[in-house]
Amino acid sequence: MSAVPQRLRRWSGVALGLALTAACHPAVAATLKVVGPTATGAQGEFTLKTQVLVIMTLLGLLPALVLMTTSFTRFVIVLSLLRQALGLQQGLPNRLITGVALILTMLVMRPVGLQIWDKAMVPYDEEKITLSEALKIAEAPLSRFMLAQTSKNALGQIAQLAGEAEVKTPEEHSFPVKLAAFVLSELKTAFQIGCMLFIPFLVIDLVVASVLMAMGMMMQSPMVISLPLKLLLFVLVDGWTLTVNTLVSSIR
Repeated sequence: MSAVPQRLRRWSGVALGLALTAACHPAVAATLKVVGPTATGAQGEFTLKTQVLVIMTLLGLLPALVLMTTSFTRFVIVLSLLRQALGLQQGLPNRLITGVALILTMLVMRPVGLQIWDKAMVPYDEEKITLSEALKIAEAPLSRFMLAQTSKNALGQIAQLAGEAEVKTPEEHSFPVKLAAFVLSELKTAFQIGCMLFIPFLVIDLVVASVLMAMGMMMQSPMVISLPLKLLLFVLVDGWTLTVNTLVSSIR
């Protein structure tokens, strides 16, 4: 085999592992099959041009895939709400919130990534399976993870909006339906966790505002007094450890 096709297959595997293969549902992969000579000389598998197109599509969609097919959405929303509750809009920059959310996402998604690597990427890189077969194999663990976090009501609602027929098991739904239901469920869970974190700090703000009003210090900003109190409470209860533990343990 020439160096170019071999290098192409390796980059295909890298893109497959990075994007977690969510962009290529088996139905999409089937439509991309062509008849003719390919990189390996076989018939009916992707041509070199088609493989390049698939790779570029996966890499282009990588940021959206990381956001939508992993627990990153839940983590970044909860951390943003926590920053808002603490009143640290300037103290915790967006890059720091995003970085922490990415680290937690890598920690949670590691088992899924290892399954995709071992069962799909490695066999494909060793030319034991085709690209379309690798996509089908890699979708299975990702779908199991998504369905474990998806509520039945959201899945049923999205399936109804998509006009899909009734299925016996949730795994039989098409990938776009599972993805949309997963995103809705993640948003709901993130706001639920965020509300629980917000309430204690909201109580402190109300108490401080009431005390200042009673003392006639209406010109004094309650945030100036409540911010140190909220930070002290957060440090005393080891808030970061509790928050991270809550986020990670909320993943089923």
